[in-house]
Amino acid sequence: MIKFDKIKRLSLKKYMLTMDRGILLMLLASLSFACMGGFAKVISEILPPVEVTFFRNIFGVLLVGFSIYKIPLKQTGGKFLLLIFRGTIGFISLLAYFYLIANIPLGDAITYNKTSPIFVAIFAYFFLKEKLNKWAIVAIVLGFVGIVFVAQPIGGTFDKYDILGILSGIGAALAYTSIRELSKYYDTRAIVMSFMGIGTLAPLILMLISPYIEVSSNFDWMFAEFTMPNGIEWLYVTGVGLFATTSQLLMTKAYELTKAGIVGTISYSNIVFGLIIGITLGDAIPNLWTFLGIILVISSGLLVALSKDK
Repeated sequence: MIKFDKIKRLSLKKYMLTMDRGILLMLLASLSFACMGGFAKVISEILPPVEVTFFRNIFGVLLVGFSIYKIPLKQTGGKFLLLIFRGTIGFISLLAYFYLIANIPLGDAITYNKTSPIFVAIFAYFFLKEKLNKWAIVAIVLGFVGIVFVAQPIGGTFDKYDILGILSGIGAALAYTSIRELSKYYDTRAIVMSFMGIGTLAPLILMLISPYIEVSSNFDWMFAEFTMPNGIEWLYVTGVGLFATTSQLLMTKAYELTKAGIVGTISYSNIVFGLIIGITLGDAIPNLWTFLGIILVISSGLLVALSKDK
């Protein structure tokens, strides 16, 4: 009996150490993600968002491409169109996100992006036939109220940035939802490459055709001519790529070590980091309604995560 209790205590200690490592890695991933946003905000004053999106993805393409070269993909395939959809919708979401970073406070942009779990719960219900328990429904309602508080629509109308913010969250949610199906057929690296590959090629195409077309203000977030970085600007775009890749690696490892619900809750710390970094870079301190909206979005995300990991 004494020996059994000792083994039980050792197993619990090992589990706690593993969980602590997962939490620490997720905190570091969130900080890295916020730092990427900080570098993106600085460089977006010089380079257009579509170009920032290109540099954000090119580092990942090189890293994942090298991994595939060293260790070939092991997969059955068969869902090519869904793979292209995942990459395309992920690219659009990321492009909208970088446009927001350039034009609104960093904390607000990250908050919009972190609405994705709310939409994941909705899409999983309709497309994957996953059940919504009462707490998930409460979370969805809280999330939408939070979005309204952050957006603060004038006369009941959302402006361009609010719409793109919601698009960023919806796009990310569709991408995450498609991953659940794609993971049955493709190597994880192939799924990541579909996103980063399209996220590298599409900006190049958009920048190449931009000089030859006229774009209304509604679509200026998608089109812009290429601007060659100079001097310290290369440091900023490198920072965007390196911090984005680092965040992805740390987050992946965190999910390997700790329950998804716990890691998902810790991931919301990137809003706090984003607020701090944004204010340091000159963003205005959020007003009461925006701050309340941020709290509601965080709360809704925590409820969604914890309701799935009882």
